[in-house]
Amino acid sequence: MVLATTVAMAVASTGRTSAASPEPSAVPEARIGPRGVIKHVIVMYQENHSFDETLGDFCVVHKGRCDGYVGVVHMKDGSSARMKKSPDIVPSVWHDVHAQETAMNGGKMNGWNAVYGCNPPHHPRNCLTYYAPEQIPNLTALAQHFALSDRTFSMFDSPSWGGHVYVAAASQDNFTGDIPYPAKGVKPEPGWGCESKLVTAWRDPVTHHLSEQPACIPARPGTLDAKRYPYNGPFRRSKVKYIPTIFDRLDAAGRSWKIYATYQVWSVCPTFAECAFGPQRSNVVPTYDIINDAQASRLPAYSLLLPGGPGGTAQHNGHSMRSGDNWIGKVVDAIEHSPDWSSTAIFITYDDCGCFYDHVPPGKNPDGTQQGIRIPLVIISPYAKRKYTDHRPASLASILRFTEITFGLKALNVNDAHAYAYGNAFNFAAKPTGARAQMRQYAIPAASRRYLASHPVSQTDEDDPT
Repeated sequence: MVLATTVAMAVASTGRTSAASPEPSAVPEARIGPRGVIKHVIVMYQENHSFDETLGDFCVVHKGRCDGYVGVVHMKDGSSARMKKSPDIVPSVWHDVHAQETAMNGGKMNGWNAVYGCNPPHHPRNCLTYYAPEQIPNLTALAQHFALSDRTFSMFDSPSWGGHVYVAAASQDNFTGDIPYPAKGVKPEPGWGCESKLVTAWRDPVTHHLSEQPACIPARPGTLDAKRYPYNGPFRRSKVKYIPTIFDRLDAAGRSWKIYATYQVWSVCPTFAECAFGPQRSNVVPTYDIINDAQASRLPAYSLLLPGGPGGTAQHNGHSMRSGDNWIGKVVDAIEHSPDWSSTAIFITYDDCGCFYDHVPPGKNPDGTQQGIRIPLVIISPYAKRKYTDHRPASLASILRFTEITFGLKALNVNDAHAYAYGNAFNFAAKPTGARAQMRQYAIPAASRRYLASHPVSQTDEDDPT
């Protein structure tokens, strides 16, 4: 678990600036298929894995299919180590902003030896581990059968709090993205975001100075009751400004949407005052409802699916990777056999690196901010190209761009307005195929069952913000 990060640590760990997000200009881009072909976009957002760690061995096994690596890693201190097969219980490795910047080392991708948690006394090189295809059979079956991207990067080098801001807004609104922590003299409330009364590091877009601000993105002025929310959502005066979300754009266009999640922490909604304290909160529904909605042909236009199914499904550090893979299989199987399958596009991805090894240097976002470590991205749809790898650089803003083009929505800022929308991964000129990848439920390894029996995945664990 990543400890609360102070502003002082944030100053030391990141020298980047994040300019205010201007209104995006119109950019010419090919339409993602005829309007109305895709009626349901589903984003399955898992926890804490890099591309090489998750799909690197898959790429090695399927030679030439994708750019993955699971060999010897040379570190900046002159040492080297061969990557090793990971246990089913995901190793715990530090992955705050400082850890990710240390690992990337200015794009040399050789700072892993200095990442806290990578070298515990009895299990060295935890961050240099990988999963073989048989350990995550459903995800790799989907990657083999449908389309995958081997050039999708997390939008910023931040852990899960920032990751659950930019998945909705294509921005961190000048927050560093590090985990919120208690303010001096203020009793915190459960979770994070607007109701938590926690604070975190925020960088002024003009002066570039860091300060503690409430971990809450205010609502638009006049949206909330001024007496109840005198600061438009934050528990005290804040320098942070409102930014729009994909949920705001969908509402404005009259498009339906749901966040399938336990409300606290990972559900995205609590960080945005307009969602936490407004009507949008009713769009947050229990995680498992996506199975019932798929079977009953009730899927909304846009779905954001967060971990929370039975048995610890997040694939988070300390969780069973197989359990999460079974959850992926269960969800995809329900959608593949639903009435909505013929008009659906599913994106399976992860919020940050975890922080496990990857060899490809990240780039920059259109607004000039640094992208984070490469993450897995698998696209499942009757229109997705079969056994295809999309090599074009992308980020999580690319999923937002696909959604905006599909439903005719205005971009949120320059990051998604100029993002590649995975157009190469689809073939809308061909008739949608009925072929499906066979999903199965696999046994959890005995060692994992023993570990989980003594370390049960409680609701608290599911709400772990890292």
